[in-house]
Amino acid sequence: MKSIFALAGFICACLVGGGWAIAADQSQETAAIQRLELQQQDAWNHHDANAYAQLFTQDCNVVNVLGWWWKGRAELSGKLSDAFAFVFAESRLAITSVDVRFPAPSIAFAHVRWTMTGARNPTAGPASHAPMMGIQTQVLSKASGSWLIADFQNTNSIPETPFPTGK
Repeated sequence: MKSIFALAGFICACLVGGGWAIAADQSQETAAIQRLELQQQDAWNHHDANAYAQLFTQDCNVVNVLGWWWKGRAELSGKLSDAFAFVFAESRLAITSVDVRFPAPSIAFAHVRWTMTGARNPTAGPASHAPMMGIQTQVLSKASGSWLIADFQNTNSIPETPFPTGK
């Protein structure tokens, strides 16, 4: 009977210890993804389409805030180069929060809140003076020790308010 309790204690210790290791690993991986998101901000604010695109996988899918779907790192870099020439030439991106989940050790889901100032309307309108806000939904994959964005959906947002009651 004592050996059964000893075995049960050993198994519990292994499970708890393994849980701590997983939590520590996730904390380190979350920090790595947060650094990637700050690299996104930095590349954007330097208007460097190539550096921005390098944060994505070769075969990435990117849906921007207008619903335009770009496939692959090369198309992303080319389209952003065009956008940085005028539409986003004066823009400033600020990443304001990053929430990460790990469905598997080498896969992460991130919701990234951002604000932007200085962007022009894509139809050649004036630069915006009011900050825009949005949320990026990202699927990231880890390969060769580095996280990259594989899928990216960007959505403009407004502050949440209660729904009208209809009364």
